[in-house]
Amino acid sequence: MEIKLYNSLTNQKTVFKPLEPGKVKIYNCGVTVYDHCHLGHARGAINFDVLRRVFQAAGYDVTYVKNYTDIDDKMINRAHERNISVEMLAEENIKSHDKDMAALGISQPDIAPRATRHISEIIEIIKKLVDKGFAYEVNGSVFFRVRKFKDYGKLSGKNIDELISGIRVDIDEEKEDALDFALWKAAKPLEPKWDSPWGQGRPGWHIECSAMSARHLGTSFDIHAGGSDLIFPHHENEIAQSECANGVKYVNYWMHNGMIKIENQKMSKSLGNFATIADLVETYHPELIRFFVLSAQYRQSLDFSRAALRKSAEGLDRIYGALEKYESVQGRPETDLDLPEGGATEEYWQRFMAALGDDLNTPQAIAVLFDLTKKMNSTGMDDPWMTEGYARLRQLGGILGILQVPADQWFRVPRIAKEEKGLSDAEIEQLIEKRIQARADKDWAMADKIRDQLNEASIQLEDRDGKTFWQRK
Repeated sequence: MEIKLYNSLTNQKTVFKPLEPGKVKIYNCGVTVYDHCHLGHARGAINFDVLRRVFQAAGYDVTYVKNYTDIDDKMINRAHERNISVEMLAEENIKSHDKDMAALGISQPDIAPRATRHISEIIEIIKKLVDKGFAYEVNGSVFFRVRKFKDYGKLSGKNIDELISGIRVDIDEEKEDALDFALWKAAKPLEPKWDSPWGQGRPGWHIECSAMSARHLGTSFDIHAGGSDLIFPHHENEIAQSECANGVKYVNYWMHNGMIKIENQKMSKSLGNFATIADLVETYHPELIRFFVLSAQYRQSLDFSRAALRKSAEGLDRIYGALEKYESVQGRPETDLDLPEGGATEEYWQRFMAALGDDLNTPQAIAVLFDLTKKMNSTGMDDPWMTEGYARLRQLGGILGILQVPADQWFRVPRIAKEEKGLSDAEIEQLIEKRIQARADKDWAMADKIRDQLNEASIQLEDRDGKTFWQRK
């Protein structure tokens, strides 16, 4: 299938052409593990997890790398604040990160490198840059000569002559030029340090990703992904140092996801609207968070609010309702059902993959799920199409990483937690049994009273085919 991607390097959407036929190599800038992951991290992780799944569904052999930055200024400062080692801080937050990603249904990367385990590769790249005259050493630190790379600014579109006045840069008297950035930082007291040709020290932030990506994907690879906030200076500097060191084009396609706002405000700790993933999954079902993130195209900004989550919950409930219609009669198959090529639901597959192949247009792909849901809801259970429709819906949902919960369970868990304590599953079942008995005794007043009690507790009942089904609103 044809896959088109918007390339931040060219500012155009073009047909993806892999460097190696049938293979795609992806590097996703991971988190700096100085703190717990937040909603912004969740968005990028979900978007590019789906990108990986799309390539796999299209038949590509995918190598997906997502790194941990486990040494930089933020790591050192936070470790000092907590009076623990940088290594201990990293281990703690890597475990927290992995737990958060698993909760959101994000597959483990094929390779998850750590910067501190690639010091030798980092030193080798810096040595190349020094030998070629693109970098210089001063008092044990090494800096990159930005003006020596003629293409500097080609990703961000920034004019190098305007950067001094327009961009905040670190003032360092050791630099030849204020624009130059650190590749290696001379050791300071109480900081982690490693031996190098320039004395003991530690790597700069930007060089770490160049070393890790080259080690695991080669000096030139297909796709580099990350948040739009990383375009400058991080990704711009990655290009400069990598292409100067290796003499080849660093990355063919650059993909950047948009930022998240909360209640139409920029997410920040100072505003008190900073939302960690661990906190969010206490309030919102993880699959609902994922569905909400995918309701917007990855390059667009996304406003997170409780009202927006309620709307997403209604939509996801509609899709699960079609699954529940099938599973309440046939049960939930333990394994995926076979889907014949060119079958009755092939058109949905084609439309769905065409949407995702158009620069990961997840809103349009979700619209295909709603169309399939509508068809299932209007089709009788005795129609042979129904089984294929159910299998297709599960298949498409799996590519998005949703519809992973048995339908009856989905409707019995809160998608959005309430502040007050609600009825437990057992309490709901007991009241439903009492209502069933009241109806059998023709005690309609009692039956209505119980229904009203459940409705006040946000429990919705549906009497169908001689059974009573319930779900939390």
